[in-house]
Amino acid sequence: MTEHVRDDADLVSRAAAGDIGAFESLVRAHTDAVYAHAYRFFGDASAAQDATQEVWIKVFRSLEGFGSRAAFTTWLFRVTRNVCLDMLRSGRRAATPVDPVELHRIANNDTAGEAAGSVDLEMAMRALSPEDREAFNAVALFGLPYAEAGSVLGVPAGTVKSRVFRARRALTTLLCLDAKGGA
Repeated sequence: MTEHVRDDADLVSRAAAGDIGAFESLVRAHTDAVYAHAYRFFGDASAAQDATQEVWIKVFRSLEGFGSRAAFTTWLFRVTRNVCLDMLRSGRRAATPVDPVELHRIANNDTAGEAAGSVDLEMAMRALSPEDREAFNAVALFGLPYAEAGSVLGVPAGTVKSRVFRARRALTTLLCLDAKGGA
């Protein structure tokens, strides 16, 4: 068991027993991944903030029943994914589609290299298919092994591998074209 997984298990156990500080540590450790997945799902900061809040409310309410059957990050990814899908199904939020061709026509006035790169990455992520984006997020953001990601997504590990490969290839292509000033 890795140190991170052991730390999460300890924090979950303490949080389930009522240790608010332990729950806050979980939130601090994983909010970036939850927010990034929701942002990539919806393409909207406000929707991502709403989803992130809802995820942590559900996690807080469900910690006692978690039972450590899976790694905390696996469970958290599942909760995050379900919250986003529920928000979409209920009509409270809609995913914002991005046409990859339009991606290169978007003017980027931010000259700060890292910030511009971050904006470009998020735009490129939204250009991926939902399946590829979700598999990539499970592996890259939440650190899930392919088998666990497949279990959450309901597909074989090999399918997750191919989706992550496609996502990485597409991101490389989109970001390289954007860096060169478009096609």
